[in-house]
Amino acid sequence: MAARGHREPAGLDGLPELYSVLQGEVASVTTYGAFVKIPGYRKQGLVHKSEMSACRVENPAEMVDVGEQVWVKVIGREIQDEKVKLSFSMKAVNQGSGRDLDPNNVIAEQDERRRRRFSDLTGQKITLEAVLNTTCKNCGCKGHFAKDCFSQPGSQYSLLPEEEEEESAPQTSQSGVPKRKKEKKAKKEKREKSKRRRSSSDHSDADGHAHKKKHKKHKHKKHS
Repeated sequence: MAARGHREPAGLDGLPELYSVLQGEVASVTTYGAFVKIPGYRKQGLVHKSEMSACRVENPAEMVDVGEQVWVKVIGREIQDEKVKLSFSMKAVNQGSGRDLDPNNVIAEQDERRRRRFSDLTGQKITLEAVLNTTCKNCGCKGHFAKDCFSQPGSQYSLLPEEEEEESAPQTSQSGVPKRKKEKKAKKEKREKSKRRRSSSDHSDADGHAHKKKHKKHKHKKHS
């Protein structure tokens, strides 16, 4: 029976009732599931490999064979692209007795909501070209959306030229010693040399001044 309050789309007359348990025959097996035909209905339903067993199923052919009789539960009836699609579940029914293992349809409704959520997300695919051609409203650059922008509104970022990066990087000489250390050492030596020159010039000036004073004293003695 259909769940209470569940609305089904129009145009599904002549199909098995939603959440009904039926026995059918496997018509074909694919890599993603098996198609089952129910006696008295022309439309076949798909048992997706996720609905074949409570355990994970990798290869549906290992679970069922063509012509095999299986118990199924109708878990989906919908119209997509003007085509009616039936979805069956084998894991919701005991394959030995045909007993409904989900009489309140709780698991079936959860799976249906999960499928709808997945189909809604696939309809909102964003192509790479659309992202590349998008202009950010925050920074004005292309290639990302405003919600993914890392900059503050109005701020611009640019890459540093390679020359500046080379200048900022410590340069090394052939001997392996950084040039900056060599320059510092040369400057230090220059300062020491200039200090020595000043000190020597100061000594020479002092000696000259003393010699002049002595000469003046000698002259003064002659006059007297």
